[in-house]
Amino acid sequence: MSINSYHKVDRKQLAQDLDQIHHDVIARMGEADFTHLKKMERWGRVCTLFGYATAWIFPNPVSALLISQGSFTRWTQMTHPIVHKGYDKIDNIPNSYSSKTFARGWRRFIDWPDWITPDAWHQEHDILHHYNLGEKRDPDHLQHNMAWLRQSNIPMAVRFLIIILFTAIWKIAYYTPRTHKELRISQARQNGEPEPKMVRGGSWSLFTKRGRALWLNSILPYVAFRFTLLPLLFFPLGTSAMISVLLTSIMAEFFTNMHSFLVIVPNHAGDDVMMFEDRGKGKGEFYLRQILGSVNYPTGSDSNDFFYGWLNYQIEHHLWPDIPLNQYQYAQPRVVEVCKKHGIPYCQDSVFKRLLKAIDIMAGRSSMLTP
Repeated sequence: MSINSYHKVDRKQLAQDLDQIHHDVIARMGEADFTHLKKMERWGRVCTLFGYATAWIFPNPVSALLISQGSFTRWTQMTHPIVHKGYDKIDNIPNSYSSKTFARGWRRFIDWPDWITPDAWHQEHDILHHYNLGEKRDPDHLQHNMAWLRQSNIPMAVRFLIIILFTAIWKIAYYTPRTHKELRISQARQNGEPEPKMVRGGSWSLFTKRGRALWLNSILPYVAFRFTLLPLLFFPLGTSAMISVLLTSIMAEFFTNMHSFLVIVPNHAGDDVMMFEDRGKGKGEFYLRQILGSVNYPTGSDSNDFFYGWLNYQIEHHLWPDIPLNQYQYAQPRVVEVCKKHGIPYCQDSVFKRLLKAIDIMAGRSSMLTP
């Protein structure tokens, strides 16, 4: 999109058109949305069940992929929309599926057993990322975060190797400490304390308060649950069964990292995606930035969307993060029509095409657009 075209968009009319879609979606919401969520939950639980039911036989990639899909589903199709309050407006749903109860306290290891804590995820993703998309304050701004690699003297082939290795560990190497860091900064501000200084890697140290909190709140509980407790449940079948489950669980962790990297990281990256140097003002500008700063993948059916974790509707999700999953299927074609009306590019590509564009940004072979 050219600079002139960007500035000529009628923000007020754009906001009115998109608000009408949101209004229609809210009017459509009801029990069917919760029924759909339960269906996605069942699909994820079936994957987990069959994964562990076969993992004890011998370490194998099929069981690992099933366990991985189950974990991916709990994050992207349960935690993600529920914590965004996507189902809070629906009458008579169980409290355990509301944003105030889901994954809170002891329910964390029932609802969302993960490296990332729910409070840290809410602060980093729901607040900072969503309302600072593409700006310097966006904690997930790929081009800014990868400046150390983009501006380095490392040979390009080695840069690509680093990126490939990163995809297999990115949740524990990046997302967990990053969300923990943003939560600690937010808590310090709320308590009127000086903002803690966060040096690269410093939050991992057991000799610091923040480092110990990261280990005690995130790393050790997940290791105890995923790689200790669950394998021990298979001990009655023999030591070899327990070891097989452990090794398959480790394999599944790598698969989950790569799967989530594939569908999450390219959502806001590419030489055709915009980044912004200043703060946006007004609802119309906010909507415009969500469209120009996001990318969709192929959409349309539950089976397709299940494997993308419904992150293939990234444009619609950033416009309205507080709506149920299946409403994105209704809203998406209407958003396309609004973009055509206003001459706004609507980016929807193969996930693998977007992955290559994101890797080029990370490696420094290309840069994002600025208005």
